Amino acid sequence: MKKKELRRFTILFAVAVLGLGSGCGTPPGNLSAAVDIQEKKASVTPQYKISWTMHQNLPVPEDAEMVRYVEDKFHVDLDVWNLENNKYEALLDIQLAQGAIPDLFRIRQPQDLLKYQQQGLLAEIPEDKLIKYAPYIMKAIREHAPAYRDYGKIDGKYYAIPVVNPTNIYRIPVVYRKDWLDKLGLPMPETLSDFEKVIYAFANEDPDGNGIKDTYGLSLEGMNVVFGAFGQIVFADQIYFGRKDGNLVIGALEPEMKEALQYLRKWYLDGIIDPEFITGENKGGYKHLSHAFINGRIGMTSMGNYYHWIQDGDYSAWTYDGHSGGKETPVEAAYNAKELTAKNPQARIVFGQPFSGPDGKRGSKAYDMLMSFTAIGADAAKEPGKLETILQILDDVSANPDPEEDASLKYGVKGKHWVWAEPAKEDVIVLPPYDRMFSYQNTIGANLGMTIPVMPTTRREQWAKALGLDRDGVYNALEVATPSLIKDGPELIKLRNKAYISFITGDRPLEEFDDFVQEFMAAGGTEVLREANAWYHQHAVK
Repeated sequence: MKKKELRRFTILFAVAVLGLGSGCGTPPGNLSAAVDIQEKKASVTPQYKISWTMHQNLPVPEDAEMVRYVEDKFHVDLDVWNLENNKYEALLDIQLAQGAIPDLFRIRQPQDLLKYQQQGLLAEIPEDKLIKYAPYIMKAIREHAPAYRDYGKIDGKYYAIPVVNPTNIYRIPVVYRKDWLDKLGLPMPETLSDFEKVIYAFANEDPDGNGIKDTYGLSLEGMNVVFGAFGQIVFADQIYFGRKDGNLVIGALEPEMKEALQYLRKWYLDGIIDPEFITGENKGGYKHLSHAFINGRIGMTSMGNYYHWIQDGDYSAWTYDGHSGGKETPVEAAYNAKELTAKNPQARIVFGQPFSGPDGKRGSKAYDMLMSFTAIGADAAKEPGKLETILQILDDVSANPDPEEDASLKYGVKGKHWVWAEPAKEDVIVLPPYDRMFSYQNTIGANLGMTIPVMPTTRREQWAKALGLDRDGVYNALEVATPSLIKDGPELIKLRNKAYISFITGDRPLEEFDDFVQEFMAAGGTEVLREANAWYHQHAVK
């Protein structure tokens, strides 16, 4: 269906369901007049053409109905760029190299903000306009994440709005094969010593019962829980900073990491660590799947997020019963847990707390609370009024104060795509067949906005909290980029990974750990650490 052919349909459901965007229903007697007004607006050339980037697992069709609704509401023409999330930066760079700059500029990795600003790709967003035209986004940040309010500033000027993910208070889970623990009569490990006994049993005592020595204790992602027992995180796609004596330190360089490496080196040489750990646990496809765990090679991991490990019946969720509305039913397995039981129906998992190290420290990796940035492209500021319109649209699709309109902008047409579970209007039930469709919101053009830091109260998050996942997370103490991190960070990460893998496999003696630290600092680490502390003392401490 072409754009013009879809207009009348879009307007009809927009007026009937969303009340002309005001959050209030239109009286039946005024419906035709309201439609006429909207059709006249739609027949006029849009005031602005706005290119838009967003989180996407699937492409947004050109005739996506919720995109059309937003277009009609704000009298604009939205051009949604289809940039797959897993390849976002590579696809975006192709567009940028061709001279195209998105007007609504999603910066998926926070460390890229400074890079794009230095390249002249971002518009300055005057603070008074940000407050005036995106009031509900700024209110959410001010009330729920005040420490992050100025994170989008460079040299005192706003270039982006921080996207703070409230569910990142939940750390990455520590996951074990429960059926393996039960078969071997092993308790959940509480200490590093306990953990060592468990992984040796996983590797040596045939937990899968096939009579073949083909199982291991852990692989790459599980190693971060070992490092967490010494207070740091190492294996990540960024340089992890910790706090020590009022300053920032680079976790991978701390002297206690040498002790952690001694354990990992011994375990590797004893055949306890999966020898394929160097290539990681994921072997392609959805990046949060641990194929090493799913395929029964390892019995412990710390990969993915809490919602990647939901098992059948972990909690009850609202579903549509086709008659009276919603009913509570046991949730179904998802992602890693679903793949695991599809391959082995008898397999079961259990979450454990991070085990404690010699000094009582414990922790698993946690994703940054600062998830990304939302900026405005430099070219958008050249058209009078366009920047303000973009902010208005962003505020509306991200933080609409009306529950009905907010739900519709995120989930689609009420009664077609979703309904309320209860009169209280707190939980949404996605209707069939959309409840079985992967990323259906992309296919209808919904959820165009950014995440705001208001904690959801859904059953899933209540379940995560009950598991204690809001405790013992190890966060990166530096969530932004500095000039030297942009310049030297990628090579320093390669140097770190190469050295750590060599230490673990025995290709490099542990006596050379201090040499590695010196190499790292000489390769740019000194300036990285200096700039990190300068930023930290100027911003984060206060």
